[in-house]
Order: sequence, then C-alpha cells, then structure tokens
Amino acid sequence: MSSAVNKSASTEKRLSPKPFKFGYLVHDVSRIRRTVMDQTMRPLGITRSQWTVLSVLARGGNDGMMQVDLARLLEVGKVTVGGLVDRLEATGHVERRADANDRRVKRVFITGQGFEVVQKMIEIATKVNERILRNITPEQQRITEDVLYAVKKNLKEIAAEGNTSGRAEKFGSQLAELNAGNRGETGAHGLIA
Repeated sequence: MSSAVNKSASTEKRLSPKPFKFGYLVHDVSRIRRTVMDQTMRPLGITRSQWTVLSVLARGGNDGMMQVDLARLLEVGKVTVGGLVDRLEATGHVERRADANDRRVKRVFITGQGFEVVQKMIEIATKVNERILRNITPEQQRITEDVLYAVKKNLKEIAAEGNTSGRAEKFGSQLAELNAGNRGETGAHGLIA
C-alpha cells in the first residue's frame, strides 16, 4: 500500500514558482537590502524604524510634521509613531514644538543632531548602493528603474480601486486562464508572489 502511495506521489506534478519569479525576486531583493542596510546603519545607534522617521522629516523641510502625517506616510499606527518619536526625542534627534497656528497641535522637527545622522546615513547608503549596483551598467540601472516605477504605478492603481472584495477571484481566474493546459502550476504560490 505504501509503495502505491509513494508511486502516485512521485508522479504528481509539483507546484512551480517559475511563473511568479518576478514577485519572488522583488521580495528577496527588498528583504536582503533591508538586512544589509540595517547592518551598515547599526553603528549610528538607531533602528530602521527610527532612521525612516528621520529620513521623512529631513525631506519635509523646516515646517516640521504632525505625528498623524508621519504615521500616514510611514503606513503605521499613531501609537507606533508616538513611541518612535519619543525615543528619537529622548536621544536628541527630534523635538516636538507647538504648531504656529494651533497651540493644541504638536509638530515634530528634526534637530541638528538628527540632520547629522541623516547626512551620515546618506554617505553610508551611497557606498552600499554603489556596491549593490557593481557590475550593472547605467543602461541596466535605467531600465530596472523604469520597470519598477511602472510596476509601482500599476500597484498603486490596484490599491486605489478601494474595494478589493472579489479581487483575488478575478486575479485567480486570470492566472488559471494563463496557465490553461499547464495544470499543477497554479495555486497558492501565485497569490503569495
């Protein structure tokens, strides 16, 4: 009996991630790059979440930013941002000040010390990016950036459609059509990638 089960199991076609290689590569590159950046930024004494807050504030100009806007941009909760800002304020990287027009509102400003850390982050990131892009031609970089911008635009359009009910079924049926005649290559892997 067990040999019959083993025989049928060995003749079954296994799921293949090949049709979804793009999704896996994007995910892996992003994950590994985050790990490398975390390792290289660690000597600055701040976490990834903290240096993300500093980066957003540095790009925001001199008007500071309300915590609710920081939370929206970082796609995290207000409580999470509050904790990050608390820790950054305690170490002197940011400060909270009353809004010029509404004293009830506090704005978060990056300090001189925070800007110094951002400058060091830029120097480190520049070196890491040069290493990451070693042996990749400027033309290949341009094409990759163009493709990723187009993919980002498409993803934003899908996300903006709002009502996602039924979306998985729609995409699932499209995958089934693409793989018609190639049974065994569709399935959960397509929805993950």
